[in-house]
Amino acid sequence: MLRAVLPESADVLEVGAGTGQHADHFSERMPGWRWWPTNAPAEQATLEAGLAGIERPNLRAPAVLDVFGRWPELRFDAVVSANTAHILSEAGVRALFGGAASVLRADGRLVLYGPFRRAGRHTAESNARFDESLRARAPHMGIRDLGEIDRWAAAVGLQRIAELAMPANNLTLVFDRRNPADES
Repeated sequence: MLRAVLPESADVLEVGAGTGQHADHFSERMPGWRWWPTNAPAEQATLEAGLAGIERPNLRAPAVLDVFGRWPELRFDAVVSANTAHILSEAGVRALFGGAASVLRADGRLVLYGPFRRAGRHTAESNARFDESLRARAPHMGIRDLGEIDRWAAAVGLQRIAELAMPANNLTLVFDRRNPADES
């Protein structure tokens, strides 16, 4: 799916890289993508352990990125974040959008993967159960609504250009910069 929405050669910042499985997979299969995996400070050891011993010229060293903190001064063709929007607080998701907008090149894209609600409703019963379990674990977590996501993106100059259905009732959302001509 990422091949369909990203150029063959790209600098990709991954936010919330977890164990590094995406960084490992994509840096191996897409040598033209320079993959920059990051994790929140509390999760950094997990990322470093997951990528230990993997060395590729297009795989950058794992880095710490707190969505509320300072973002890299580099510019990226893409920011990719999988399974983070339902874990972060609302403020965290908004910070993710703001940070992504600040580091994307003019033609860059934000790619967000995970479960989402549509017009306040879950897209599957399994997502409703998952949402309940998240909220029971921590009140700030929960499956976000596409309407909220689109508003938060628009607030930082991004618009959703694609919604791709994925396995397990998940979606991949692709955002790019709004074209002011589209708004007239």
